[in-house]
Amino acid sequence: MNKVHLRHRIAPRIFNGHPWVFGNEVEKVDGNPQPGEIVEVVFSDGKFVGKGYYNAASQIMVRLLTRNKADDINEAWFVKKIKECWAYRQQIGYTENCRLVFGEADGLPQLIIDKFNDYFVIQTLALGIDLWKPAIVKALQTVFNPKGIYERNDVPVRELEGLDQHKGFLSAPFETKILINENGLKFHVDIENGQKTGYFLDQQDNRRAIQHIVKGADVLGAFTYTGTFEIHAGYYGAKSVLGLDISQNAVDQANKNAELNGLERTVKFEQANAFDVLKAWGKEERRWDVVMLDPPAFTKSRANIQKAITGYKEINLRGMKLIKPGGFLVTSSCTSLVNPELFLQTIEMASKDARRKIRQVTFQKQASDHPIIWGMENTEYLKFLIVQVE
Repeated sequence: MNKVHLRHRIAPRIFNGHPWVFGNEVEKVDGNPQPGEIVEVVFSDGKFVGKGYYNAASQIMVRLLTRNKADDINEAWFVKKIKECWAYRQQIGYTENCRLVFGEADGLPQLIIDKFNDYFVIQTLALGIDLWKPAIVKALQTVFNPKGIYERNDVPVRELEGLDQHKGFLSAPFETKILINENGLKFHVDIENGQKTGYFLDQQDNRRAIQHIVKGADVLGAFTYTGTFEIHAGYYGAKSVLGLDISQNAVDQANKNAELNGLERTVKFEQANAFDVLKAWGKEERRWDVVMLDPPAFTKSRANIQKAITGYKEINLRGMKLIKPGGFLVTSSCTSLVNPELFLQTIEMASKDARRKIRQVTFQKQASDHPIIWGMENTEYLKFLIVQVE
């Protein structure tokens, strides 16, 4: 096996279990490993670090798959890993819909697999894991015997690894618009054309957190996508719910989801630019008992963090101004580069500028099927906050 030797001075994160080895941490490479090939990584003194996939064209030269020297990375190894991932999800209570594989957090760097009852959606975001796609599909078929497997590799990050963007069936073709159950509700999921893998599983625990504050309330939601928070609000007893999204397709699907659950009289969705509408409604002194904000990531680049913070502050400030005294703000951020402390500071700045006193009700992260590994910042990305606004 080709061997990658690390420099004497490397980042402590490698010692502490992080799977990424950057090119500037490599002293030399023995052999001539091809892009995506499995290599052995050793410390400068020759001691074994682990085995992982190699790509000299990437800033991250090696992504480690195992630290067990006895492991052979083959089809059987992927079956074992998929079984381990599934056992963990079952242990913590996720059986129907879940993120089955969450990349680095599950020891499978740059692999995402979402499970929607008997259907699976895969993303292979680096060359090394993409080459193992047939083995991964075979492992899913072995462990689950699924009704269908689809790949959503239509994501720009693949181009950094020299991969093209595409999507399509990895099993026999099937109807890609499916129904799932969540918290007693039903939702349409468009596996082929929906955002990401078709549905945001990472908020499924957080959607239950609104059940008490929305009862009997007039609720406004912005950046609703397909309306999951808003429909939960209706289900939990809200008096009225209005959801806004800039995408007419999302609005149409959200209204279908409301109808699917018999909530079309209470829960309605409209196409609108949330930034513009919330500002205008603030001037008109329109008010709600609960305002919910679930915007998309404002940046994926460290260079634009300040711009993202400005965006979060502005949208939360406008949201607070629309809340009746004693009402509640429900707000999220999925921008991984904005850490939890910075997010909370941004909400605090927004409250001061809005001249509204707030008190924290709950602060949560992504659902537990998206496990957080301490020391791996990219595994901790979602922030979910409920505050009361005086």
